Amino acid sequence: MANQDVKNETIFAPVNGKTTALENVPDPTFSEKMMGDGLAIEPTDGKVVSPVDGEVILTFPTQHAIGIKSKSGVELLIHIGLETVHMDGEGFDVYVKQGDQVKVGDPLITFDLQLIKEKAASHITPVIITNGDMVSSYGKTSDTTVIAGESNLLELSLQVENQSVVEPKEKKQSQHRMEYSDDAEKIIDAVGGVDNISAATHCVTRLRFALVDEELVDKETLEDIDVVNGTFSANGQFQVVIGQGTVDKVYKSMVHQTGIKEASKDEVKAAGGKKRNLLQHAIKTLADIFIPILPAIVTAGLLLGLNNILVNPIFTDESIIDMYPSWAGAADMINVIANTAFTFLPALIGWSAVKRFGGNPLLGIVLGLILVHPSLMPASDYAIAATEGTAPTWNLFGFEVNMMGYQGQVLPVLVAAWVLASIEKALNKRVIDSLQLLVVAPIALLVTGFLAFIIIGPVTFAIGNWITGGLVAIFKAAPLVGGLIYGALYAPLVITGMHHTFLAVDLQLIGSTGTTFLWPIVALSNIAQGSAVFAIFLAAKNEKQKGLAGTSGVSAWLGVTEPAMFGVNLQLRYPFYAAITGTAIAGAFITMGNVQASSVGIGGIPGFLSIHNGMVSFLLGMLIVIVVPFILTFILAKRKIKN
Repeated sequence: MANQDVKNETIFAPVNGKTTALENVPDPTFSEKMMGDGLAIEPTDGKVVSPVDGEVILTFPTQHAIGIKSKSGVELLIHIGLETVHMDGEGFDVYVKQGDQVKVGDPLITFDLQLIKEKAASHITPVIITNGDMVSSYGKTSDTTVIAGESNLLELSLQVENQSVVEPKEKKQSQHRMEYSDDAEKIIDAVGGVDNISAATHCVTRLRFALVDEELVDKETLEDIDVVNGTFSANGQFQVVIGQGTVDKVYKSMVHQTGIKEASKDEVKAAGGKKRNLLQHAIKTLADIFIPILPAIVTAGLLLGLNNILVNPIFTDESIIDMYPSWAGAADMINVIANTAFTFLPALIGWSAVKRFGGNPLLGIVLGLILVHPSLMPASDYAIAATEGTAPTWNLFGFEVNMMGYQGQVLPVLVAAWVLASIEKALNKRVIDSLQLLVVAPIALLVTGFLAFIIIGPVTFAIGNWITGGLVAIFKAAPLVGGLIYGALYAPLVITGMHHTFLAVDLQLIGSTGTTFLWPIVALSNIAQGSAVFAIFLAAKNEKQKGLAGTSGVSAWLGVTEPAMFGVNLQLRYPFYAAITGTAIAGAFITMGNVQASSVGIGGIPGFLSIHNGMVSFLLGMLIVIVVPFILTFILAKRKIKN
């Protein structure tokens, strides 16, 4: 048996920014640690430096990632952003090549951070140890922000084999390379054969397939292949995680052995996109619009929750400000700060929606602000004024147009943003560059503004009221059934991505009625997924599964369920079923108790902060989703988990 020496290795931060756990990275390759352990950083600028003294072992044609090997043998992958492979190198400049020797702080890559935020799925940058078998323990920084080349990111304890084992290890690697053609053929068979592949390509970590029918994939066989670290499906692509360096060799062997035509990233993306129907495209569009503004909405929700605790009686007949009047001013100030995001919600949506539709996002902000201009009467007051005959109007050449604002409304600004972006893009194609500043924006805003007040606003406002009115009527007529069904369906909706549509519905409900009865069920669903995965943490005997369950459980209880759901619960199935069972029961219970949230906040345990009505019922609902999924999962796990 080979002797081993234990030594330490410090990995410095490669970029400036805010640190976050891998479990919070919205990509299963990293959140489930298929490639290895490490940390992620949200960059604040566009510079990447070497985190170690060592050698560049991998650069990529699209320049979005780089691999480095330290002098002690630790192999790192720095992956700038998510889905940045589709940018094909736009906005990236690499200053080193494979084989170059580097020292801590040496420049590696620069990138256009704003462009990545606009074009990629995320700018979050995972830093991964890809040969974790030589790491005996990880020490991760507790600093929330790090400085490139200066701050310690990871402190590793290594087990380094002595020289006597180098030759057999190299021999093993050589044999492993000879098997890539066999591995490639096994992968092809497991994904349904050559005929099931519309297109295939690879990035720095994974093979990407556009498949004819994903139901033909044998995931169990696929994940048993030595070179495969994990699989998942996203954005119309089936992705097989291999690892840096190796993935290129496997892909080339796959092309050589099977005759599959090499495809570009855009071709695979397009092939995968063709399989989306109209509903899927609509859901994807809504996700693209609402995810970027989610931090502002969630922050506002938390602050409104804090205000709720101060101004509403919860467990006694008096509120905190009733008992301590000196807190009234602070509560009112908190309310102003918190309500701003919801008051000017059309501006946030306008920015994100116009950007998504290909227009100038600054014009989107202006459009949103136009719809909530102070000279307009808020929609909540306009109906009352109309019945009294005092509602303000514009006389537009004899045609009466309502001077109504759309505070808190979703549909009017969504449709208007699409119109604005369409007009802007059409004008940009036809107006010469020297006149665009004087012509494009004024005409686009003027035309869209008139259409918004005359047609788009009134029509979509009516549709929004029909939607919210219909939902309210259904839940009032059969609250138990409504809560049961929504509680059972929410987690499956997360799998499909359709849950993003209900964020728009929640915001529409808040804008129309002041509260939402749907979001409290979402908060309970998060807790239920965490409870189920905590049961796996206690029952599991496999250390890797136990570690993933523990960290993803904490994440779920704080409102981020994807690591728990995709990493553990869906893999085992029965924890997922236990979680939705608990959510369905709790959903029915709190709906019967008329639980209402005044805002959309952080899901999970902090969700109680956003509850406006029915706090006791909601807390009992929390107890249900903590106990029921945990007990069901634990009992089943004891029967099913063998090792």
